[in-house]
Amino acid sequence: MPRIPVLDEAAMQTAELQIPQLAHRAGLEAHRRAVNSQAATLVMKTASGVLVARQAGGQEKVLKALPAATPVRAGTVLKRVTTRASKAEVR
Repeated sequence: MPRIPVLDEAAMQTAELQIPQLAHRAGLEAHRRAVNSQAATLVMKTASGVLVARQAGGQEKVLKALPAATPVRAGTVLKRVTTRASKAEVR
C-alpha cells in the first residue's frame, strides 16, 4: 500500500486553489456527456429561463416557463421557514 505524501502549507494552499477550476471542468464535462448521451432525456434550464427536455434525437420539448430569478446580494444568508409544529409546541 503506497504511503500518502505529507503536504506542507504552501502545497496545500496550491492544491486548494485548483478546486474551483477542477469543479468547473468537471461540470462542463458532465454536461457534455449528458448532452451527447443517446440513451437518456436531458432536462435543463435554458438561458431564457425555460425548462426544456432534450431527447436523444435532438428534439426539445418545453416543459415549463420558470419565474424570473430573485436578485440576492452576495453573502446574504437565507433561512428556511419551517411550517410544521415542533415537538415542544405540540405538548
